[in-house]
Amino acid sequence: MRSEKANSTKVLVARIGAAHGVRGEMKFWSFTEDPEAVADYGPLETLDGKRSFEIESMRAAKDHFVVRLSGVADRTAAEKLTNTDLYVPRDRLPPIDEDDTYYHTDLIGLAAVTPEGVALGKITGLFNFGAGDLIEITTPQGGEPMLLPFTNAVVPDVDIKGGKITVVLPSIIE
Repeated sequence: MRSEKANSTKVLVARIGAAHGVRGEMKFWSFTEDPEAVADYGPLETLDGKRSFEIESMRAAKDHFVVRLSGVADRTAAEKLTNTDLYVPRDRLPPIDEDDTYYHTDLIGLAAVTPEGVALGKITGLFNFGAGDLIEITTPQGGEPMLLPFTNAVVPDVDIKGGKITVVLPSIIE
């Protein structure tokens, strides 16, 4: 999963995977706190808003769901949607009342600093390749961005209102 702040009025909530069977069903990953709640947010759309889908059916599988989406009638149509990210307008999501709760998209653009206040760069992405969330930090010098585990040990403080996260850089074992 990659979270992007390309459009802060939309929040990434799911990704379509490979086709499943021949009748238009597909694998589906939900990124919502309650994975089944993704079906309650109304039509899901692409970031550009050009395509919109309703979840017609959804059932749990091993580590994902199998869904049937409106307008997807066969395997060929399902295959064309593989790896499509789906969004909902932010105003359709539950409001956030706690200071320590946020949407991943809220992290994009925040400053990353050490506990001593040394600037490391800005958060430019959030990924999940199956083994946990990673934050991408781009340094002011450019070059290759840092990818760090998004865990409490590495990121002990997220201050959305202050516009920064605190990062404890992992030590390198020699």
